[in-house]
Amino acid sequence: MRIGELARRTGVTTRALRYYEEQNLLTAERSSSGQRHYAETAVDRIHLIRQLYAAGLTSKAIAELTPCVIDGQATPELLRRLATERDRLDEHIADLARTRDRLDAVIDGAASNLHTGAPCSRDAQA
Repeated sequence: MRIGELARRTGVTTRALRYYEEQNLLTAERSSSGQRHYAETAVDRIHLIRQLYAAGLTSKAIAELTPCVIDGQATPELLRRLATERDRLDEHIADLARTRDRLDAVIDGAASNLHTGAPCSRDAQA
């Protein structure tokens, strides 16, 4: 199928599809006139790529992981690598939660000592 058809079937822009090719996430055969032609399996591959992006993986990580999918099925290696990525995301979420909790403590402390007079911008202090 041509790039426009793949874009229509996956809901991805043609620009994104070209980007996926540049990042070695997707391959296309070229016609003698240079037009891209994709295999039917490209539709499933695009859906997988989008899921992995939505999960927070980088294009580099996705390029490393997608060969671990054979005929639409995850290999044990893919599952191990996805678990590692999940653990990395869990740690990032925990870090963000700790940061939020510190901000809440600062907000709560500042609210209890609220002064109503002076503005707090640098310009106002000068």
